[in-house]
Amino acid sequence: MKTTRIDLHNHTTRCNHAEGTVDEYIQRAIALGIDVYGFSEHAPMDFDEEYRLSFDEMSTYEEEIRTAKERYKADIDIRLGYEVDWLPGHMDERVLNADVDYLIGSVHFIDKWSFDNPEFIGGWETRDIDEIWQAYFEATEAMAKSGKFDIVGHFDLIKIFKFMPKKDIRLLAYSALKAIRQSGMVLEINAAGLRKPVGEPYPSKVLLEEAYTLDIPITFSSDAHAIEQVGYGYEEAVALAREVGYTQACIYDHRERKSVVF
Repeated sequence: MKTTRIDLHNHTTRCNHAEGTVDEYIQRAIALGIDVYGFSEHAPMDFDEEYRLSFDEMSTYEEEIRTAKERYKADIDIRLGYEVDWLPGHMDERVLNADVDYLIGSVHFIDKWSFDNPEFIGGWETRDIDEIWQAYFEATEAMAKSGKFDIVGHFDLIKIFKFMPKKDIRLLAYSALKAIRQSGMVLEINAAGLRKPVGEPYPSKVLLEEAYTLDIPITFSSDAHAIEQVGYGYEEAVALAREVGYTQACIYDHRERKSVVF
């Protein structure tokens, strides 16, 4: 049976914190045997602008990826998307209505605190960890209920620095998972967590098991910000998914979802 290797969540230098050209990312993906490779640049918004694409660059970014898609079509299937920060009052219709294959909805901020940025790690020392986790999953639930996105970005990113709650993580995340299921969104298995202090993919096995029980579909991503990160941890992510029980993953074409065997 033919399987499809997928990596949908990846960045370019336009976010101002990644390295390498679009061609280098694609050529690395081809060398690794990836079949469907997606660029999902940090979408512009009027907050935290230094870590994302600017509005002026949107059309140039989209055209660059579409041109690359055509140029490499004999070797790999390139997809175009955005990673959009869930931050009420700061998301822009130009992004939400963009002509792309998919939108990843991600929570990187709690009350405008960038909890996953090492620059602001001190914020963990002044807050209750259980309350941080609760707030994170409440934001994720609201993001899912908005109906604006296709893929949930790194579902338990809140664990990045290994500040773990006392409460059962499954209980903290359950309402968010139910909202994801009801919204028809897909959960990515994001291998970037393997490169972080927590040392495991997003989501954890225990949360992926909950997702599987709820019949939430999955996809795969390396969240590459450098050439050597393309396809990073793919085998581990696939092994985790199969261990939990998944046999199919999702790809997108103009916001239409399709399932393939991985």
